[in-house]
Amino acid sequence: QVQLQGSGPDLVKPSQTLSLTCTVSGGSITTTNYAWGWIRQPPGKGLEWMGHILYDARTYYSPSLESRTAIARDTSKNQFSLQLTTVTPEDTAVYYCVRGGNGVYDYWGQGTQVTVAS
Repeated sequence: QVQLQGSGPDLVKPSQTLSLTCTVSGGSITTTNYAWGWIRQPPGKGLEWMGHILYDARTYYSPSLESRTAIARDTSKNQFSLQLTTVTPEDTAVYYCVRGGNGVYDYWGQGTQVTVAS
């Protein structure tokens, strides 16, 4: 039922801001007790949790990324977004938008490949 679709530019220059948007269908991002988050996977590496925004708009971030990360939402469009500032080539990854609930991330978007390069 719930579907997530990530979108945004696939190439970002170093020092600029990476911006992605996740459009949710089949469920509301304001539904009580769910979290809407971002997870990324650099090439050849494991999954890295970046952060999430709760149904009540509270945000939580990975300590290693908090200084550069902002997650926001637009309830009128049932969307949430990711901004990662001052990117470097080490930020190259597949970025997934996800829904969390009941202790797991049970719905995942298709993944968006983002390359940071000149």
